[in-house]
Amino acid sequence: MMKTRKGYTVYPLTVAQKFHRFYLDRCPKKQVVNIGTSLTIETEIDFEVLKQSIYKAYERCEAMRIRFAQDKDGTWYQYIIDKEERDIEFVDFSEKTMEEAEAIMKGWTEVPFSRWDSPQNRIVMIKTSDGYSGIYLLVDHFTMDAQSLICFLKDIIELYCNQMYENVPYPKEMASYIEQLKKDLAYEAGCKAKERDIAFFEKLIESSEPVYAGIDGTKMLDEEKERTGNPNARTVINVSDSVDSALDVFHLEGEPTKRLMDFCEEHHVSLACLLIMGLHTYFHKMNNYNDVSINTAIARRATLKEKKSGGTRIHSFPFRTIITEDKTFLDGIYQIRDLQNKMFRHANYDPVAYFAYRGKIYHNQPGHTYEPMSLTYQPLTLKQNGLEKLGNIKYKTKWYANGATTQAMYLTVMHRPNDNGLDFNFEHQIKAVSREQLEFLYYYLCKIMFKGAENPNLTVGDIMKLV
Repeated sequence: MMKTRKGYTVYPLTVAQKFHRFYLDRCPKKQVVNIGTSLTIETEIDFEVLKQSIYKAYERCEAMRIRFAQDKDGTWYQYIIDKEERDIEFVDFSEKTMEEAEAIMKGWTEVPFSRWDSPQNRIVMIKTSDGYSGIYLLVDHFTMDAQSLICFLKDIIELYCNQMYENVPYPKEMASYIEQLKKDLAYEAGCKAKERDIAFFEKLIESSEPVYAGIDGTKMLDEEKERTGNPNARTVINVSDSVDSALDVFHLEGEPTKRLMDFCEEHHVSLACLLIMGLHTYFHKMNNYNDVSINTAIARRATLKEKKSGGTRIHSFPFRTIITEDKTFLDGIYQIRDLQNKMFRHANYDPVAYFAYRGKIYHNQPGHTYEPMSLTYQPLTLKQNGLEKLGNIKYKTKWYANGATTQAMYLTVMHRPNDNGLDFNFEHQIKAVSREQLEFLYYYLCKIMFKGAENPNLTVGDIMKLV
């Protein structure tokens, strides 16, 4: 058993990291765990000051200094180096079109990191032809998730602005990744909370078996029943034989987004609840049954230390709802909120253990699933988190596809910085789900959410008839 590496203490992987490894091991394209993004600002940047701010941000964030090692029996370990001294690259895209620049950055996002004893991120300072300058950041999902990535970018910007502008305070310290890691590993070793979490999820799984609801209706499930000769089949294989992916983005403007946010505020629910209710109603309408299960991500960042410790903390679980047609739209949302709150309390449970236990209980075939898609809602924006101090300086963020996914369809909903509208980012296997199918889903999802927000006391059945 490895204890140290290059003089540093080594630690096992966390459950969240093991979940990434679960699908990485099954994916031929190892860039599947890459997250690429850029943040650019419409102002002249002093790149030397920016470079020093990046070094300082590395110093303040242990998770950005993670390295991985593997012992002789194949066990993975992680350790944190003291200092990041790589040169920070600079690329001037001024002479290239925005399309050319974005194609190059997408290319960077498709290059997997060397796994062992190597940096698991890359930062490039960039200047683009639209008059914006800033940072391209590529990280490995084993070391960061979207929330910690945004937190790190925010830290760079605030460090830079503290140097460049008067009255911008020095940002508060980040939290320790190692300290949080030790807490997670102590939980995994066994405790009363873990026992309660296991009991909660095993009871939830045992309550009854879910059923697959397709984006186009019951076609895939009907084909599975015919293929197997089993009229009671409830799972399908919904992925293709290729992990090649595309990222299709649909934009909801600022004003209609505000109407949805106002509805959520008025009824004390999150936008995630409204999105899940919208998706449930869509799949209910398309499949003509009210039992719908989709995968949802839980950030596990309830405390300030968890929010600022970096690393990857997302656990992803199936979220199953059975909402009858006679329930009002608002009652459906409250049902979702209540289940969400219960799951949040037990979200340290191991997602890999969840799928293994469910597979054992219902004798699932390998590769079969009940869930047609995954959903993540990302409420954080840089504007909420410090950039408003810069007055009216405009900025842009962009996410780049890594070209591979092991899921048929993954929807990430995020707020745009310029107008706080919503971007619906559909990453999907090209051979499994088409852009036309996504356009259809997006169109009806929006119709359902707006109709429900305008008429929250209408029944689900009535809303399905109206859309």
